Amino acid sequence: MYYLERNSSNVLIIGAGIAGIQAALDLADMGVKVHLVEKRPCIGGKMAQLDKTFPTLDCSICILAPKLSDCYRHPNITLYTLSEVQKVDGSEGNFSVEILKHPRYIKEDVCTGCGDCAKICPVRGILNYFDANLVTLAAAYIPFPSAVPPIYLIDRKRCVYLTHGICVLCTKACDAEAIDFTQKDTIIKLNNISSIIIASGFNLIEDINPLKEYGYKKYPNVVTALEFERLICASGPQQGHLRRLSDGIDPKKIAYIQCAGSRNIKDKKYCSSICCMYTTKEAMITYEHDNEVESYVFYIDMRAGGKGFQKFLERGKAEYNINYINNKIAKIKVDENENPIIIYEDLNDGKIKELKVDLVVLATCIIPSEGNKKLADILGVDLDEYNFIKTKPFFSMETSKKGIFTCGCSHEPMDIPRSVAEASSAAARVAEIAKGR
Repeated sequence: MYYLERNSSNVLIIGAGIAGIQAALDLADMGVKVHLVEKRPCIGGKMAQLDKTFPTLDCSICILAPKLSDCYRHPNITLYTLSEVQKVDGSEGNFSVEILKHPRYIKEDVCTGCGDCAKICPVRGILNYFDANLVTLAAAYIPFPSAVPPIYLIDRKRCVYLTHGICVLCTKACDAEAIDFTQKDTIIKLNNISSIIIASGFNLIEDINPLKEYGYKKYPNVVTALEFERLICASGPQQGHLRRLSDGIDPKKIAYIQCAGSRNIKDKKYCSSICCMYTTKEAMITYEHDNEVESYVFYIDMRAGGKGFQKFLERGKAEYNINYINNKIAKIKVDENENPIIIYEDLNDGKIKELKVDLVVLATCIIPSEGNKKLADILGVDLDEYNFIKTKPFFSMETSKKGIFTCGCSHEPMDIPRSVAEASSAAARVAEIAKGR
């Protein structure tokens, strides 16, 4: 049940991943008007890309989809996709905000989501971020079938069939007459914003670092954990049937490399917190697909900090044919059949060893969201030494500026349950300000 109320003040939330969505729903259900800004064409963030979640192994989209729908349809939430905050003035209780909204070239209030524009579009080669850039789409596309909002968009820069700024092909194909190539960037101004929540999420080290020491992008059978999620997911490019990218063969021996790009002087010195757990989850899912698979987890330290997490790791050893190897990776090479060979020091006996596998999965470092520095400058908040949003000691949701809060991975790496808990806590604190308590 929704509680609709006219408020003298509103709340701005930046980022519509699971943390931003949870905060928005909590506030909206309390009668607070929420403006939710997302730079992507759809909401859901990284969680929407996952197959299952730990430690319950529940379907990720099954948990998330109802929240996506509620967020999109809630009368107290105004959603701005393909949008970015570009200016903020004022102080707690009375911020003014400017939002830059980029065009879809499709009318959001007219599109029926039928997909006729994508079917007729002859232009291919648009990398789909949702599938970790493993597949390409037409210039008219929607990132994934259950995307929210369920509205297509057109990559106008890639369309080669424009005549006088209009593509006749998709325009004629759209019976709803939703195509609009006259759309331009729009500035949306919001006043009387009582407080702001930063839920900008995170990026991954491979977004800025090619990880050459692991053979990533050089060897086809070395993939990142997010790519692996899409490869094994039923909604992914392989429809849930895991196959090697080099030759389509089902892998029987898989190595998972922890701390790729983290916990070292060269890249990032910190631990990403969640990799030990999601790696075990991925190995479990793979075993459920094919119980002949052998999994090898190459780790420095195992970190299992949540309730039931240690038992989850023990289950992996006992029930899912997972072998944990305490090691230091020296090198990864391949044989003539593109089979990765891992050369490592076994820290249990100090010996240098080799292991040939069919597939390597890199548990890559979580890094601050792209644009965090620019966003911090706009909002006037401080960043920590790694460029995450800096928070006050013992008050993990409060930033350096009064009236601006944060939650989830925007201020440090964390798992989904903790992100959701922080989002609800931030929403409770913001509701006090919005309602003048």
